[in-house]
Amino acid sequence: QVQLVESGGGLVQAGGSLRLSCAGSGRPFSRYAMGWFRQTPGKEREFVAVISWSGGSTLYADSVKGRFTISRENAKNTVYLQMNSLKPEDTAVYYCAAGTLIRITTTEYDYWGRGTQVTVSS
Repeated sequence: QVQLVESGGGLVQAGGSLRLSCAGSGRPFSRYAMGWFRQTPGKEREFVAVISWSGGSTLYADSVKGRFTISRENAKNTVYLQMNSLKPEDTAVYYCAAGTLIRITTTEYDYWGRGTQVTVSS
C-alpha cells in the first residue's frame, strides 16, 4: 500500500502561481511513476502531468504545457506540481496518483490521494 496526501491548494487570482505537494508513505515511493490529475464537478478526472520514478521523464497535458512543471524528491517521498500563469479553467480538485509506468489514463494508477482544491479567480 501507498498512502498519498496532497497539499498546497487554495484560492489564487488569474496569472498567479501555486505549488502543490504530494507526500507518500508506505511502499518505497521511488518505485512509482507519479501523476497529477484534476477533476471538476460533472466531468471526468483528467490527466495533468506525470513523472517517471527517476524523474528523468515527464509528460504534460497540452492544456498545461509550458505553465506547469512536475518534479519529485524521492529522498523526501514527495512529488510537486508547480503551477504558473494560472487560468480560471485550471480550477479543479487536483489529485496525485502512483503507478507503475508513465501513463495518462486513470485506470493505470494504483494509488490515489484525496485531492486538494485549486480555485483560480478571474
